[in-house]
Amino acid sequence: MEQINFSEYSRAAHFGHRKLTPRACVVDSKKHLRLFLSDALEDLGFITCECGQAGDLAGLLQSEQPDLIVLSVCVDGLNVGEILEAIVRKNFGGKVLVIGQPEQIMVKAVRQIGEEYGIAMLPSLPTPFGAASLRATVAELLPAEPAPSPAVDVAEALKAGWLELWYQQKINARTLMPSGAEALVRMRHPAWGVVPPAYFIPDDKDPHFRALSEFVVGRAIEDWRYLLESQGPVDLSVNLPVTFFGNTEAVRDLCRAMPVHPAFGGLVIEIDSSEVIDHPELAVDAARRLRLHNIAIAIDNVGAEWPSLLELGNFPFAELKVDQNYINGCADDRLKQTVCRRIVELARDNEARAVAQGIGTRADYVAAHDMGFDLVQGQLFGKPVAVRKFARSRPQLAAGGTS
Repeated sequence: MEQINFSEYSRAAHFGHRKLTPRACVVDSKKHLRLFLSDALEDLGFITCECGQAGDLAGLLQSEQPDLIVLSVCVDGLNVGEILEAIVRKNFGGKVLVIGQPEQIMVKAVRQIGEEYGIAMLPSLPTPFGAASLRATVAELLPAEPAPSPAVDVAEALKAGWLELWYQQKINARTLMPSGAEALVRMRHPAWGVVPPAYFIPDDKDPHFRALSEFVVGRAIEDWRYLLESQGPVDLSVNLPVTFFGNTEAVRDLCRAMPVHPAFGGLVIEIDSSEVIDHPELAVDAARRLRLHNIAIAIDNVGAEWPSLLELGNFPFAELKVDQNYINGCADDRLKQTVCRRIVELARDNEARAVAQGIGTRADYVAAHDMGFDLVQGQLFGKPVAVRKFARSRPQLAAGGTS
């Protein structure tokens, strides 16, 4: 490694524990390694950026203000000395994590130079490493605060731009090929990181519920366009309350928001089964009218109350999604299988798709396949992830292909 003169630089070598969502910058010349490290850090709650050239680091340090720089010193194409120079010159106040075997000469040299000039160096992370060892290495940067209580105000979250959509893949039960994705709301809170929906989704009587619903639709369409450009068309589904369809203006805006594009296969809106049963006329009317605008309605979380759906005089619904409580462990539970089979039959009789959500084991997938489900969804096939990671995880589709 070239000799570096750091004497002209001075540092305020102090780093305090961040209480906000931590940020990390991954520095590596190989794109696939940057993506791997970024994904691993995002799973821990970091917001990440990437740097493939030493000359770009100074600008990223200023614009992104990361708490952590992850540096692989065992790859070609990177001037490690220039990277350390940028870190010192920019008075970087975060931590540096070196990826590589601690006994390697390059790793030792980087750590020694870093410590001599006041760079806060984390213990080196040997390769290969797992999620547990990565978490342990960066643990001091992770927020220690519990999830927010009481729930975060939705109006504040919308105004601050904390909300985003994460996507979970739907899979064709017969071919095991991707067949669309469900959008799920997440909040990236500045103090608590990624917050589950239970802490911020309001009751449907909340005046901000319409604003949240409109955010979901608008962001889903934005993400559809992003996915179209990055890897091909993806059929998306979103979750909305049935009361949303009682607002004529909101429904009109929803229809106008649909893309006019030959690759757009339509939007699926999922409504909880209990709401459909409580408001059957509103749900049926919405499903019938929205078909004309390339929007389909799915009934979500169908379970033991499935016989109530037989009382619907008309059945214009596109999907029946079985409650995951009846999918988890269904391979070894004959009662759950009985409920699932009845729902699959109901879907087939009405030319709708049957979806098994919450598949977590291969045994439950095999059972769902044997029971005739059209689509499956769950941790076995992938957990919900942010749109950028979702785009990278799906196979590329040929131009004009479908999901």
